[in-house]
Amino acid sequence: MYFDNVSILGMGYVDAPHRISSASIEEQLKDNIQRFGMRPNLIESLTGISARRFWDPGVQPSDAATQASVRALEDAGIPKDKIGVLISTSVSKDFIEPSVAALVHGNLGLKSECLNFDVGNACLAFLNAMTIAGNMIERGQVDYALVVCGESSRDIVEHTLPRLQAPDVEEKYFRDRFATLTLGSGGVAMVLTHSRLAPEGHRFLGGVSLAATHHSRLCLGQNHDMTTDASTLLMAGLQLAAETYERAKEQQDWHKKDFRQYIMHQVGEVHLRKCAEILNVPHEKVPRIFPEFGNVGPASIPLTLAKVAEQGEIQAGDRVAFMGIGSGLNCAMMEVLW
Repeated sequence: MYFDNVSILGMGYVDAPHRISSASIEEQLKDNIQRFGMRPNLIESLTGISARRFWDPGVQPSDAATQASVRALEDAGIPKDKIGVLISTSVSKDFIEPSVAALVHGNLGLKSECLNFDVGNACLAFLNAMTIAGNMIERGQVDYALVVCGESSRDIVEHTLPRLQAPDVEEKYFRDRFATLTLGSGGVAMVLTHSRLAPEGHRFLGGVSLAATHHSRLCLGQNHDMTTDASTLLMAGLQLAAETYERAKEQQDWHKKDFRQYIMHQVGEVHLRKCAEILNVPHEKVPRIFPEFGNVGPASIPLTLAKVAEQGEIQAGDRVAFMGIGSGLNCAMMEVLW
């Protein structure tokens, strides 16, 4: 999937205000960590995650996405009535229905003609939504698209901890829910448009994707519980990433391009390090936000992009690779010319 006329015009993000350290979580689990013979400093030593963020109690995913959207529209410098489609990509949900997109649409007061819907594909949804929006822009269906994501990990972590504290909890049950403790919170939004409307924008060139859905039951998440076969998921994910990277080289000549940054889904240190090694990507070109923010689901890649850009680590003319993967398994790799 290659785009000729799609650009990123603006971005906005919001960090959740409460820093929850891995040490404070482990302190609540210390009895069972000792009972199972696990090492101290378990979360940080295995994942590199020192902390994650929580919203205030009662803050909903749509609230986070709305705050980020206001900032993205300000960054883009366009009035809200120009938005032709709003796509929400949040894994976290306010309700089963209506959609998060409908809630954000209402919060922002967008025009009634603006399409709004959710796209769900685990941690890959934001990249999928960028592709959908890009197609709509390229076909002339809309001039401007707003892609949003609001994630909140407070509820699932706070519901999981008491079960893991139980004196009779089994070790397998404990291990299967360990990844839940790495989840973070945040909000991010992106405005995309036709390149003729944004000569100062950043070209979204599209990318490639692959599926390995025979692995679709390695991570199963619900509102208050998530189970993960972490080791199998890691190995299956690395294999799919390698296959997707080969596809990017074949179809979009990635092996001939000099990328300034490789922005990967922010799961943890082992995942990023092994992925960089298997793809032969320089470690210094892989930015990391997970040590302080944890795994923020589909918000991870756009959050990392926004923070890297804010810090001046990418400049006009730099190529940036997005390397996303989500439970399912599905993988996508996409390119932006900054």
